[in-house]
Amino acid sequence: MLRRHALLSFCAQAFAQELPTIRVDVNLVNLPFSVRDTRGQLVLNLTKDDIEVLEDGVPQNITHFSHGGASTLSLGLIADMSGSQRDFLKDHRRDLKDFLKNVAQPRDQAFLVCFGNQLRLAAPLTARMDDITTGLEQFQKAKHYESIPTIGPKEWRVSGTAFYDAIFHAAEDILAKVDTGRRALIVFSDGEDNSSAHHMLDAIEAAQRAGVIVFCVRYTELRNGKWSARNKYGRAVMERLSRETGGLDLDATDASDLKSQFRQIADILRASYDLGYSSSNPRDGSFRKIQLKAKRPGLVFRHKTGYFSRDIMQ
Repeated sequence: MLRRHALLSFCAQAFAQELPTIRVDVNLVNLPFSVRDTRGQLVLNLTKDDIEVLEDGVPQNITHFSHGGASTLSLGLIADMSGSQRDFLKDHRRDLKDFLKNVAQPRDQAFLVCFGNQLRLAAPLTARMDDITTGLEQFQKAKHYESIPTIGPKEWRVSGTAFYDAIFHAAEDILAKVDTGRRALIVFSDGEDNSSAHHMLDAIEAAQRAGVIVFCVRYTELRNGKWSARNKYGRAVMERLSRETGGLDLDATDASDLKSQFRQIADILRASYDLGYSSSNPRDGSFRKIQLKAKRPGLVFRHKTGYFSRDIMQ
C-alpha cells in the first residue's frame, strides 16, 4: 500500500509539472460618457471609430461600444436632513418630485436615502416613483426613525452630518449590486460633513468603482448673503464629486432654472454612450487617469476621470 501511494503521488506530481500554468487576468473597464459639440448640443451619432481612449496616456483597445439611450436607469436619491438643511425641506420635496418627473421613465428604478448623523433607507429600490416622494414626505414628518432601516454598518455618532458615508454606502451597498443599466446618484445637500467614517476620496472611489455618476444639487444656508469658509468647502466638495464621476454640480437657488438642469441630466443619462476596454496596464492599486479624444474637432466629453486599478469591471 505504501509503494502504491508513493507511485500515485509521484505520477500526480509529474503530471502537474507537464501541464502549463493557466492564468486568467481580465482587466475590463467600463466607461459611460456623453459628448457635446461647440454649440453645446449633445452628439448622438458617434461611432467607435470616431474616438480614442487613453489610460495614463497609453492608447487602449476598445472592446465594446454602444449607445445608452435604451438603458434602464437605477437612481439613488440622497436627501440631507441635517440641521443646515432645515430651511430647505420643502425645496427638497419640490425638487425631488420635479427631478423624477423630468428624468425617470416607467422602465427605471430608484431608491431614497435620508441622512443626518445616520443613514436611513426611506424608500427601497423600486419602479414606483410615487414611493420615493412619499418616503421623503413621511421621513420629514416622522418624530422617530427607529422603524426606518439603516444602510451601512452601525456607527456611533452623537450628532452631525454623515455626507460622505451616505454617498459611499448608497454606491457600495445598493447601486454596485445592480446588474444592468446606468447608475446615478442625485444628492440634495450643501456638501458639508462632520461625522462620516469615510472621507471624500472614499466616496469618489466607491462611485467610480460601482460605475455611478454623481449629480449634486446644492442648497447652502448663507448668513447675510455671505459664504462662510465651511460653505465654500461644501461647494468645492460637491463640484469635485460631480466632476470626478462625470456628473454635474447644480445650484438650487433658482428653482425654475433647476428644472431645465434636471432635463439636462436626463439628456446626459439617456443620450450617453457605453464604452468598454481591456486595460493594458497592470492592476497595482494606483489611480489610472482616463482621457477620451475625438478624431474630429470641436467635441467635448464628460466622463469619470479615472479609476483605482485594483478594481475589476469598473
